[in-house]
Amino acid sequence: MTHQYELMVILNPEIDERQVAPNLDKFLKVITNDGGSIDNVDIWGRRRLAYEIQKKTEGIYAVVNFTASSEATQELDRQLKLSEQIMRTKVLRAEEAIAMIASEKKRSDEKAARKAAAPAKAPKA
Repeated sequence: MTHQYELMVILNPEIDERQVAPNLDKFLKVITNDGGSIDNVDIWGRRRLAYEIQKKTEGIYAVVNFTASSEATQELDRQLKLSEQIMRTKVLRAEEAIAMIASEKKRSDEKAARKAAAPAKAPKA
């Protein structure tokens, strides 16, 4: 059974940005060899990290949307973690990511509604 997944990868900033796609393709062969498909590869480029990882303050971000079996996805994640070029990875099932976004939007909408419903405090004269 296949599912849709989203993979976010942070690569070492010392890699030449032209080498990012070929580097990712090596790992993504795990998916295609297992019968899965790569739907979209979006390379965001060099970005500042929220906190230092391996004494680095920048990383090259890439997001990959793909369809694959859970076994192929686990093997992809394992191989990515073994690579020294990869600083961090996160694999999410697309359904989970969509649900997380929807629940966050609902929570912020409820907060905005409570704020609007609260009586405005009149300034003291």
